[in-house]
Amino acid sequence: MNRQKTQVVVVGGALTGLSAAVFLAHKGIRVTVVERHPDLLSHPRLRGITPRTVEVLRQVGLGPSIRRESFSGEDEVFVPLRANTLADAYETVQEAGQAEPVAPRTYSSSTYAGIDQDRLERILRDHARQLGAEIRHFTEATAMEQDADGVTVTVRDRASGDEEALHADYLIAADGSKSPIRNWLGIGTDGPGVLFNTISALVHADLSPAVRGRQIGIAYLQKPRPFSSMMPHDRSGTRWLFGTGYDPRHESVADFTSERVTEMVREASGLDEVEVSLRPQIPGTDVTVLGFPIGAQVARSYRSGRVFLAGDAARIQPPTGGFGGSTGIQDVHNLAWKLAAVLAGQAGPGLLDSYEAERRPYGRLAMEQAFARFGDRMAGGAQVELIEYSAVTTGFRYASAAVPGNDDTDPIPAVELQAQPGTRAPHRPTADGGSTLDLYGETFVLLTGRAGQAWVKAAQDLDTTMGIEIQSYVLGTDLDVEDGENAHGIGPDGTVLVRPDGFVAWRSPSAPTDETDQTTALSQVLRAVLARQS
Repeated sequence: MNRQKTQVVVVGGALTGLSAAVFLAHKGIRVTVVERHPDLLSHPRLRGITPRTVEVLRQVGLGPSIRRESFSGEDEVFVPLRANTLADAYETVQEAGQAEPVAPRTYSSSTYAGIDQDRLERILRDHARQLGAEIRHFTEATAMEQDADGVTVTVRDRASGDEEALHADYLIAADGSKSPIRNWLGIGTDGPGVLFNTISALVHADLSPAVRGRQIGIAYLQKPRPFSSMMPHDRSGTRWLFGTGYDPRHESVADFTSERVTEMVREASGLDEVEVSLRPQIPGTDVTVLGFPIGAQVARSYRSGRVFLAGDAARIQPPTGGFGGSTGIQDVHNLAWKLAAVLAGQAGPGLLDSYEAERRPYGRLAMEQAFARFGDRMAGGAQVELIEYSAVTTGFRYASAAVPGNDDTDPIPAVELQAQPGTRAPHRPTADGGSTLDLYGETFVLLTGRAGQAWVKAAQDLDTTMGIEIQSYVLGTDLDVEDGENAHGIGPDGTVLVRPDGFVAWRSPSAPTDETDQTTALSQVLRAVLARQS
């Protein structure tokens, strides 16, 4: 059996796996992705990504590509509706207890991006390959073992049947909700599990007579049966995604023939005579109808040794709220800089413990909030308190050893972000038309008040003594930001240390008041964040 060495193997080449390849390859890590399907699915699955997810993809240069492929403009909003059929009067879905939504431009340099998953995956795959990542389609992981030196994955070429051993320092399991790797590791899940099952079909049909120019993000319909839905796949009014629930105890996906689904689409649209055709969802096949479980669960652990779970392998949730795909992308964004730091010898292996400590609590939060929104929209009411949308998508907070001294995980509305430790650093417009968020993504960043030159000197000293690159900016001097000190919760001699993922590792509102100087204070923090002994 052939044997190949790489640094990170990613099992699963859909949204989360391809994002992992981009983030890792962007940092110079050798990465190999194996995906069992012969190509990317044509199924759109998600309808968009949150402003925070657009921010992290902008860090690797994908902002323009995402905007070009989006079906909505930057200021458009996703509109969920309820109706009997697509042709009937619509009721806009309002989530109980929620105030008017906060405009993303008040807390981010990015807005919601209305982009279908199939388009986003193509962007990610192309970019990953440009950065040097190896993407292998029609390749299946059949076995895995790990030891103190790394992980060995046996993969099989599904076309030829040939097997090969891939040896890597680490493995990311992005292999979906039924994750074979999670099962091989014996990691269980918590949560209600599968809520219901749905079939989906990509539909070509001119439904504009039913829509009549009205804006639709997704329509929840009573016809042909409750829990049916229609989503536009582009602006033409002729490409749609149709879905409806089914009970596998009484019927199977195979029972949904093209003829049956065609009639269901006509009933859902309210257009009895419309011409309908179904498009293949798996390239190279004639499969037009796929089945999916809709559920809510979180893995009991996100890590086992050198193996990390991400995306749907780590947690699943109903699509309501649109958190799922974004959560997976942000899982691997959180993990990638940590793996890169450990592989480069800049951090101790203990840094990797913070992945589970940070992302698993968020995975549970996102699952619970998606489940609550599912109940509010489709199942007769939310079961837990609904949290303001921006607090879920952007205002969440990490507590781990990589945020020294913080144990607060309560999410806050994104407009209230003021560089609290563990939160995403705040967005503030800069005089050149950019954002403070543009500073983050590559290195640690130190922001100081206007009298913070001693902190800048400390960062320069530690670049030499610890080998850690820190980009330093004095607010009001190096960086023209209105009310920058107050916006970051510091005084003139205070400082904020931001991690490479854009989250605040530590904040000192003022200079040290004891005998500790700035270099010693900053050194202690960096050693804690990076799990370094020296």
